[in-house]
Amino acid sequence: MNHRLIKWLFLALAVTVLAGCAGMPDQAPKPLPLPEIAEPERQNNGAIYQAGGEQRLFEDRRSRRVGDVITVLFEENTDASKSNSSSMTKSSSAELPAPTVAGRGATRGGVPLEFDAQADRSFSGDGAADQSNQLTGTLTAIVTDTMPNGYLVIEGQKKLTLNQGAEYVTISGIVRPDDVGADNTVSSLRVANAQIAYTGTGALADSNRPGWLTRVFNSRWWPL
Repeated sequence: MNHRLIKWLFLALAVTVLAGCAGMPDQAPKPLPLPEIAEPERQNNGAIYQAGGEQRLFEDRRSRRVGDVITVLFEENTDASKSNSSSMTKSSSAELPAPTVAGRGATRGGVPLEFDAQADRSFSGDGAADQSNQLTGTLTAIVTDTMPNGYLVIEGQKKLTLNQGAEYVTISGIVRPDDVGADNTVSSLRVANAQIAYTGTGALADSNRPGWLTRVFNSRWWPL
């Protein structure tokens, strides 16, 4: 084996190792930034009450402004299954009569020369997939923005530090004010464009991750 081939093999292995190591991103999400609450512009109009500083005395305390909080009730429960089966069979045959030479059939040792060809092909495949997910609990999110139609953009994150690592729950999405209950709660099923993530770090999370060498052989860059 020449030196150039060894060099190319070493380069391919290095690229595969890097791809396998980069296949599993860091499970710890970044902390969400706090929303910027704009202070209303003060007006020198001689009035006692200024716009934007009013108190809601005759309405409920449902969140509807930037900086308010909404408690999200996780009620996620999904089940999915899929199966597929396919088969294919093909058979073909061909027979050719003995060629004739000067009006007489060609023979070999007194036996007429005849040609016969057959071909058979078959394929079968089966596949099945089942997946079940369930997430229950609560998470209080912050209203980070309001849309022109009054809908609320929320983001929230919870970090639980345990003796074997940390658990993170993150949610973001859009909430319709009418779906918010009197106790400022909303079901996760009512959150539009919901992005829910449940991740973890530490020894317990690392034990459920394959090693870097296993990720190398399972990466899409591995030729075998």
